[in-house]
Amino acid sequence: MKIASLQPSVSIILERLGRLDALVACTRYCVTAVPALRQRPVAVVRDSWSTTVEELLAVRPDLVIASVPYRNESLAAILKAGCPVLALAPHTLADIEQDIRLIAAVAGASERAEPIVAEMRAAIREVHLRTAAITPKPLVYCEEWGKPPIHSQAWVKELVEAAGGVFLGEPGKPTTAEAVATVNPDVVIAAWCGAGDRVPLAKLTARPGWERMRAVREGRVYCIADELLNTPAPTLVEGLRAVAAALHPEVFGTQLALGRRISGD
Repeated sequence: MKIASLQPSVSIILERLGRLDALVACTRYCVTAVPALRQRPVAVVRDSWSTTVEELLAVRPDLVIASVPYRNESLAAILKAGCPVLALAPHTLADIEQDIRLIAAVAGASERAEPIVAEMRAAIREVHLRTAAITPKPLVYCEEWGKPPIHSQAWVKELVEAAGGVFLGEPGKPTTAEAVATVNPDVVIAAWCGAGDRVPLAKLTARPGWERMRAVREGRVYCIADELLNTPAPTLVEGLRAVAAALHPEVFGTQLALGRRISGD
């Protein structure tokens, strides 16, 4: 099976499965997420949004695996050219577990999927047990994009809840700075897609009305690296630990890789 991966989550999962050898093409974002790919003869193509038929046909993959976000027109063109496409669209942690099993099956590594899923579940359970008795639970606004402001995905909501917080708003839906300020969250976590850990927190907190928000007044506005929260892969466990440290530093300490907070911006 020769696989073209159009999203870092796919490449991360293949690495955990021990099947990087199946990859014949991936994106530059995959190479950043999986440094071991730099040592492999893998073609670098564009992502699920902009990959062209020509660059994929050049490597003759048996299967192209894409994941959200992707452009339907691009995938339709790839299918029309005769390349089988597996398009993933996870929303929840359970969906991500199923995607791990599915990728394992097509990569010929079905037996390796369950240990990965079990490890993720154990890590989430461990964090949840440490926060279950904490009250009150902080109200947390998680932002996936800034213009317009968009709430993080449903799996981030699950991670926030496992970390002992209450997720503000509807996952994946647009909101406004004014609406967030009105609710007055205790903690703000920004993980903008494609921004890494470079969200401009000073500009974020300068939004109208935000100077009065509890999170801003108490210096509890954080940037957590995009790849730790927005990539539907086993690396979400690291994102969970970063969220837990942001919400409950008295329990988890501040030594974890939180990215940045507004007091140090």
